[in-house]
Amino acid sequence: MASALLRSALRRKPPLQPAGADRRRYSHRSGALERAIAAFRSVSGDEGVSLGEAVREQHGRDESVHKCRPPDVVVFPRCVEEVSALAKICHQHQLPIIPFGTGTGLEGGVGALKGGVCFSLRNMDEVLDLHQEDFDVTVEPGVTRKALNSYLRDTGLWFPVDPGADASLCGMAATSASGTNAVRYGTMRENVLNLEVVLADGSVFHTAGRGRRPRKTSAGFNLTNLFVGSEGTLGILTKATLRLYGIPESMVSAVCSFPSVQAAVDSTVQVLQAGVPIARIEFLDDVMIGACNRFNSLSYPVTPTLFLEFHGSSKSLEEQVSITEEITRENGGSDFAWAEDEETRARLWKARHDAWYAAQALRPGCKAYATDVCVPLSRLPQIIVETKEDLMRNNLTGPIAGHVGDGNFHCIMVLDPNDPDEVQRVHEFTDRLARRALAMDGTCTGEHGVGLGKRTLLREELGPQAMEVMQGLKATLDPKNLMNPGKVL
Repeated sequence: MASALLRSALRRKPPLQPAGADRRRYSHRSGALERAIAAFRSVSGDEGVSLGEAVREQHGRDESVHKCRPPDVVVFPRCVEEVSALAKICHQHQLPIIPFGTGTGLEGGVGALKGGVCFSLRNMDEVLDLHQEDFDVTVEPGVTRKALNSYLRDTGLWFPVDPGADASLCGMAATSASGTNAVRYGTMRENVLNLEVVLADGSVFHTAGRGRRPRKTSAGFNLTNLFVGSEGTLGILTKATLRLYGIPESMVSAVCSFPSVQAAVDSTVQVLQAGVPIARIEFLDDVMIGACNRFNSLSYPVTPTLFLEFHGSSKSLEEQVSITEEITRENGGSDFAWAEDEETRARLWKARHDAWYAAQALRPGCKAYATDVCVPLSRLPQIIVETKEDLMRNNLTGPIAGHVGDGNFHCIMVLDPNDPDEVQRVHEFTDRLARRALAMDGTCTGEHGVGLGKRTLLREELGPQAMEVMQGLKATLDPKNLMNPGKVL
């Protein structure tokens, strides 16, 4: 199923014209849409409603391989009251609702599979409440990760969850995003304290109670984490209260090369087992480090490589670095190449975050698709070694990069969509990889989400009983199936 979806995503077909009973339903839907658009304009004004083809197409795609599925109309609410009013109109006319942040997702989560209304939340971009002494902040859905950290620059605080892209924070919550810092600071699931949510019928509620922001709670069901990772299928996130952290006294980064994949991944596991509170530990295989060298004009050895970062006081860094160097040396690692000043560290991590573009540059004109499996740490060496062998055996271009401190890694598959044989081999590989992760007690997605392409794998991962519970929750919160239909379930 995942293969078929990916295959169809790489081909574009003209839309079919409705016929017979379908035409009558289309006419009824068209009339409802026209009435709804007039009502939308009364809420958000003419400038807050767009029917333009370019705008609709922009809001019908993300950065995945899935084809553009534009909505019928895009609305640009300016506050939660407008979101609620617009949702009530959609509910009345039974129009699908698709929330949209920055469009940086990787699993087709913003495509309007059944048409409907895209809620573009970019105009709701205020940082609302900062409590420095409590280490928390509340933001609207249009605030991005970089914008928040820029706002916090002079406070001594930061928000460390970093997926690479400058994604919206509520979008990150919706997909349970993480990234390079998760090994030290956790994912979005651990860093969201409260959410304001607009449900499909336009009602508004707060998952932890209005204004609540305790560091921990055991009060009732964990509704906040129900919506973290829901990918817009249960409601629209219109505010998020987030956990903040003090900026560390010192940060240093290093690069270490290894003779083999096994040696690099073994070092990762041993560093974590030694209790080193490492902030980032990223793996790049020889193909990926070579691509990063070319793309970013670097000169690291073209062998399996770890990018590492340490946070803390000067004294604690000495201990962290000493233990880590000893472990890497025992595994055949090179001496550390250090990046200590902010500019050099930024250049190093930019190279890591540019891995997607570096991989694509290996084969200009081709498309890229990122896998996203995650396994228990003890199984990490085995799955990466087996995956590398699988890639070579099938003559596929799939440089590997990953947040190996969490057991999460990506193969960035670079393929020619016009080569049916290669497309088929990539589909078969991605299915094998996902099922290899499931067989090792892992997951088919560590941070990208389910979206369109992994629905079958989700069923295999969770089993029928868990899926029934999820479908029951969806039916209770969204009985008309208006919220981002066709995704996840």
